[in-house]
Parts: sequence; structure tokens; C-alpha cells
Amino acid sequence: MPKVLIADDHAIVRTGLRTLLKAEPSMEFVGEATGGYEAIKLVEETSPDVLLLDLSMPDLDGIAVTKQIKPRFPNVHILILTIHEDQAMLKEAIRSGASGYILKRAAESELISAINIIMRGDMYVDPAMMRDLLDETVSPSRIQDEIFESLTPRETEVLTYIVQGYTNRQIGEVLNISVRTVEGHRANLSGKLGLQSRVDLVRYAREHGLID
Repeated sequence: MPKVLIADDHAIVRTGLRTLLKAEPSMEFVGEATGGYEAIKLVEETSPDVLLLDLSMPDLDGIAVTKQIKPRFPNVHILILTIHEDQAMLKEAIRSGASGYILKRAAESELISAINIIMRGDMYVDPAMMRDLLDETVSPSRIQDEIFESLTPRETEVLTYIVQGYTNRQIGEVLNISVRTVEGHRANLSGKLGLQSRVDLVRYAREHGLID
């Protein structure tokens, strides 16, 4: 049962989300934040599986919050919840480590579905935003290329060793970093790519020239 934390500066939005989550038997509501800094504090205190994060908050916006949370808490899945149907913001959110991007006008059932999708390790993009991407004739492969480019050099290194069959401990020894750090990099790249299994990662790495 995923533990879900809310971060939104609008009380009426928080009330609606809280009511929805408390009525959903497959999820556990663990708290709500009214701003970005409070969201980071509550992530530290509650260790949620999912953070429903508003993109526009007065003290610290959703992108900045994502950039602070993901390196420290790589296992937290961040779902951006916003009114902004903006392709640039969508791409920046994904580059920052968000696992999904959903519009506030989405149906309640779609929000629950999005949470379940990102909990599986897949990427979620609101269907309306995906239609816009297609309307702009941006190919899926172009989107994947941009996501790949968002990987840090260390994440790319870790990916290369994963597809070669190295364990987390072996990767740590080769790169002279801790197993916990390897796990963090692995969670980050899996979240960005929406891939979990080694088979999928091998295919992805081959498509992008990391292995022969």
C-alpha cells in the first residue's frame, strides 16, 4: 500500500486530494504540505512512496523541490500535479527526476491510475499533454532522447554497469562509492527512464549506443 504525501498551497485542492486518498483503500494518506520547504520537511518525517507535488508554490516551486528531494530520497516517486499544460515544464519536470505529470482537471480515477503507474516504476504523462506532443510532431523517440540526455554522467555510468550484469556492490567497488549511493543512482535513472527490469535497461542501453 503506497504512502502518499500532498504538497499544494491551495487549501481547497488539498481538501479534495485528502478526501480522495482517504477514501481509496489501496493507498495511505500520510500528510500534506502547504509549500515547498514544508514538503521537503514532511518527506524527511513521513518517508512517503509518492509525493503529489504542485508545480507552482510561492516559496519553492515543484521543480526546485524535485531537484532537492530526488538526490536525498531517490525512492520517492514524484507526481507533478498542475494546471500548466506546458511542454517545457513537462520536460523540465522529467529531467529533474519526476516520475509523472498530471493536470489538475484530470478525473479522480485517472489520478489514482497515475499513482499506481509510477509505483510500478513506469513514467506517467497526462493524455492531454501526450496529445499535444503528438500534435507538435515530436516523436516518441525524440522524447526518449531528451530523457536520456537528462541522466547525469554518474547515472549513465551506473546504467552501463547494470546492463553488463554487475551487482550494486560490484558497481560500488568499481566506482568507489557506497552501495547505498549506487541504489540511489539506480532509482533515479529507473525513475527517469520508466524502466525497472534489466532486460528493458539492456534494450534501452543498446538503442542509445552504451553497449554493442
